[in-house]
Amino acid sequence: MKDLNIALASGILFVASYISLSSHYLSDSGDPFRNFSTTQSNSTSKNSNKQNIFLLSEDEITRRLRNLEESYYVNRGKGVVRYDISQLPSNNPIEDDRSESVITVPTSESENADFYFWGIYDGHSGYHTSLKLRDELINHVVNELGAIYKSDPTNESIRLIPSQDAIDTAIKNGFLGLDYEIVQKSLQNLLEDPNNKEKAINALPAASGACGLLTFYDSSSHLLKVAVTGDSRALLGSLNDENEWTVKSLTVDQTGDNPEEVERIRGEHPDEQGVIRNGRVLGSLQPTRAFGDFRYKLKEIAGKSIESLPEHLKIYFRAPPKNFLTPPYVTAEPVITTTKINPSKNDFLVIGSDGLYELLSNEEIVGLVVKWLENHKINDNSPALNSKSWKLFGSNSDSEKKLPKVLDISDEKYKDFQRPAFRNKNNNQQHEYLLEDDNVATHLVRNALSLGGSKEYVSTLVSIPSPTSRKYRDDLTVTVVFFGEDGVIKEDGKLEVNLPATKGGKLTEQKPKL
Repeated sequence: MKDLNIALASGILFVASYISLSSHYLSDSGDPFRNFSTTQSNSTSKNSNKQNIFLLSEDEITRRLRNLEESYYVNRGKGVVRYDISQLPSNNPIEDDRSESVITVPTSESENADFYFWGIYDGHSGYHTSLKLRDELINHVVNELGAIYKSDPTNESIRLIPSQDAIDTAIKNGFLGLDYEIVQKSLQNLLEDPNNKEKAINALPAASGACGLLTFYDSSSHLLKVAVTGDSRALLGSLNDENEWTVKSLTVDQTGDNPEEVERIRGEHPDEQGVIRNGRVLGSLQPTRAFGDFRYKLKEIAGKSIESLPEHLKIYFRAPPKNFLTPPYVTAEPVITTTKINPSKNDFLVIGSDGLYELLSNEEIVGLVVKWLENHKINDNSPALNSKSWKLFGSNSDSEKKLPKVLDISDEKYKDFQRPAFRNKNNNQQHEYLLEDDNVATHLVRNALSLGGSKEYVSTLVSIPSPTSRKYRDDLTVTVVFFGEDGVIKEDGKLEVNLPATKGGKLTEQKPKL
């Protein structure tokens, strides 16, 4: 992460913070006895590569939950106070990824606007595509925005604000431009020189796939845009005029269960009855929009077929699914929504991969953030939610260990299109919760695994090793953004690492700042 003062003289530039993931390996101790039988006995079977499942200690569970958490105070005074991030792998290596970026744009002689980007990338069939999105999606979108935020003819140091439609088009072009590079350009290069190892590696993001969700918040207009390709989801938690907590989904899942997506794809392929089967594209891929996934997008490039690749590459670049007649069937074009944020009411945003929404409903997620707010301060300047500074709370329901009531104000038309939480649900009791983490994103991950507040359930689900764990949970990636007017303004305008909420307060070295 670099200094935040990024000029726009030659277009908008970007900076992003990334995380690095580490893998662990299990090894068994040797057996001193040697058995000459050709049948493996019980005494020697422990030396096989089979994994034993054992419960980790409570401290080990917490370390694993907090291993990939980060938290930042945003000392800009532009309506964003803090954001927290947390990830928990199920796949090894994790197929999810994420990136964040803040840039400053001169929009008048007296004021600069801050542009905030938060992205979630949910990979499938490998991590290569999500890794590519982490490294390049924000850059592609920002470059497109730089082309439409043109210089004022009377003052070239100031950028003119384009229309909202033009901004949406620029974001879409950024998504589609990157996907063109991932699929078309990389595969064309590989087909021209199929024995080139570097070109084969560069084409791997085309072979795997990823859903992508990118949010764009403009501090000058307080407008939040959410662009989604796939089934990651964004929620806005707010207070209404009656001081009731509400949740609004800012995205609609793009899967074979979404009637509008089904109608769109069938309209593009009217003579193919099986284009959507069992809620999946060609009976195979659940998201109807995605990056990569060349198998659903093309048969050949410049007259050269993917089938012409050498046999050893076909392990990665598999044949298309059955009934692959008139590609493309899948697109990376995002659906974009625009929402006005009210920092004075302390709105908050939750974005996450579908691993979170398989475990928790929208109302439960916002309720869990509210319970966290009742017991934690967003920063040193902000009050706890149960203090007198928050006029809405006449009583604190913490002793009841129940989540507060949250009203779902999402568009009624699309509520039924959202995939409901279905994994590990306990429908026989009201949802209780755990409250153990300084990082609110980690708090959501822990509670997503808790079956309504059970530490034992968390222990079991975290202890199950990969790949067995994928039967019970997906990779989890969550980012929570707090909007507000209580942020500290510092002259250098840099982000500050919130140490207690980063790696459980055990950050060994200071992370760089924006």
